[in-house]
Amino acid sequence: MICLILAAGYATRLYPLTKDFPKPLLSVQGKSVLDWLVDDVETIPGIERYVIVSNHTFFHFFSSWKEKKHFSHPVDVLDDGSTCNENRVGAVKDILFAIDQLSLSSDLLVLAGDNVLEFSLGSFVAYFRKKNASCILRHYQGDVTRLRRTGVAVVDDADLVLSMEEKPQSPKSNWAVPPFYCFKGSDLQNLPLAISSGCGTDAPGSFISWACSHFPIYAMLMPGKRYDIGNLESYEVVQKEYRGIIS
Repeated sequence: MICLILAAGYATRLYPLTKDFPKPLLSVQGKSVLDWLVDDVETIPGIERYVIVSNHTFFHFFSSWKEKKHFSHPVDVLDDGSTCNENRVGAVKDILFAIDQLSLSSDLLVLAGDNVLEFSLGSFVAYFRKKNASCILRHYQGDVTRLRRTGVAVVDDADLVLSMEEKPQSPKSNWAVPPFYCFKGSDLQNLPLAISSGCGTDAPGSFISWACSHFPIYAMLMPGKRYDIGNLESYEVVQKEYRGIIS
């Protein structure tokens, strides 16, 4: 399995902190967001390689980070060529970009590089291996306003995803879906078809929306809390509350 980290956004809601600096490298409790994610993934058996997709503007920051950090596995930092928020490639196309650039065919653990978790992703990878199918994470969200800003899934009693919608105005459930996915390599071969069929390409969950009607996808209930660093207020909260992985 390869860990693919999406880090090509411009985080305009975090200006001025991220006007000239990438959000995944912001410090949380003395470590960057990216370090919190990678240090956890380092503990998961079967991870063979890291791939980090950056934009062109911040590429040098991630290249420098790579040179300073010790890894147990090879690391590739890719430049998707975008230079500003207005010409960003989008998360779904960035996944395809990484697959094409490196001729990837393995299963992928795909992570957004701007979240920190209070639980290890090892449990998610174990769930994926047990299901032997592509998987997502889900958590209960009772606030409709927040549901309108995230992916929302409809899930049956066996965890099978029946439908998924990004940022719905009328959410069909309370199951919010954060940007953490385990994909079968064989399922990712459908990415070009999904995009040509009209699948959205900006939000990473758009591929899930298309895919769940074409092959099985299961949704694991999150075993702990996740912090999404979306704006200055949420960054202040994570700075005060986050204590690392506790489960």
